[in-house]
Amino acid sequence: MNSFFEFAGIANSAVNTIAQQHAAALESFFPQTTANVATSGSAVTSQPDTGHVALVTGGIGGIGTDICRSLAKHGNKVIATFISFEAERAIEWQKERLEEGLDIHVVECDVTNYRACKKMAKELEAKYDSVDILVNCAGITRDSTLKKMEQENWHAVLDTNLDSVFNVTRSFINGMVKRQYGRIINISSVNGLKGQFGQTNYSAAKAGMVGFTKSLARELADGGITVNTVSPGYVGTSLVEAMPKEIVDSIVSTIPVGRLGKPSEIGDAVAFLAHTNSGYITGSDISVNGGLYMG
Repeated sequence: MNSFFEFAGIANSAVNTIAQQHAAALESFFPQTTANVATSGSAVTSQPDTGHVALVTGGIGGIGTDICRSLAKHGNKVIATFISFEAERAIEWQKERLEEGLDIHVVECDVTNYRACKKMAKELEAKYDSVDILVNCAGITRDSTLKKMEQENWHAVLDTNLDSVFNVTRSFINGMVKRQYGRIINISSVNGLKGQFGQTNYSAAKAGMVGFTKSLARELADGGITVNTVSPGYVGTSLVEAMPKEIVDSIVSTIPVGRLGKPSEIGDAVAFLAHTNSGYITGSDISVNGGLYMG
């Protein structure tokens, strides 16, 4: 009869084997991983992909910046959009990225304007040959209860947060279909999943984005193109961190993990979906909200 210690040894060996297999699976995504998960339990270091061209709308914003960073660190050539009144900020933003060692380009485009998006797509595809990764991150808020909401604020949010997804995606999709490859990632929100008081416009737009994603994923599933959403919860951008401490504390108290999200955590989720090895994930939503909503 085997002793308890013999059984324990067998179990330990099995656990180590599973851990090594898990590490090997992770390494297939990130071949140059330096962390040894099987022996040390340390985090996996994300490593370069194959160098695709990525466009991030709203890329110079708080979350957009970290999406650009993560994609660039994975070896992709990254282009971030800005709108005309952000021109000076965009130049400064690009310099800041260069100081970080990231050569990220910027392009002006009003993503609420379909013709402007078509023009941008034509110019970028002529310059870079292809745009393989598209991240729809442009967004605004105009909060108020519905009974006080002005129609212009309803349309402004829908135009920027939802119509832009059609405008930009429609402009680049033919190239992806022709090349039989593409990664489309739409940045939704926890409030698009659960709703939020005073945000009927924003929540409707973000929920619409999820429906758009699932439908388009079905249309493109057999063509090498994946379409997914990432839905952030409360993230510690400069805008949020500038709020009064008592308000931030009240927000954090509702989050099971007990903290705000990091912009880099959103960026890493996007980079994961954008990776060449994520081709079996489509029509999905990755919720990055610290357990705030588990629907």
